[in-house]
Amino acid sequence: QVQVVESGGGLVQAGGSLRLSCAASGSIFSINAMTWSRQAPGKQRELVAEISSAGKTNYADSVKGRFTISRDNAKNTVYLQMNSLKPEDTAVYYCNAAITATTYGPISWYWGQGTQVTVSS
Repeated sequence: QVQVVESGGGLVQAGGSLRLSCAASGSIFSINAMTWSRQAPGKQRELVAEISSAGKTNYADSVKGRFTISRDNAKNTVYLQMNSLKPEDTAVYYCNAAITATTYGPISWYWGQGTQVTVSS
């Protein structure tokens, strides 16, 4: 069994900062890519940032220069530091992790339950 749990969401004023955390636990041999996505009301889910097992990162244009994704492999945790937040960043933020449960097992993607981020103007 694998669990992916996000935390750190909340209400913040425009211009403020939040740091989201996402921890994977359970039967884990290795974690490959980890991503953060978000879904605003009435909109499709969009990829915000991703990080490879080697630490290579990629960001959506809308968050470049404001958000930073990082990971702590020893803790099976990925973070999203969000600065200079805007009202349009309001959404439910989801963590997604590509996990191998056994030595020669397949890679499976696991989603967290999401954490709400609300940015007031």
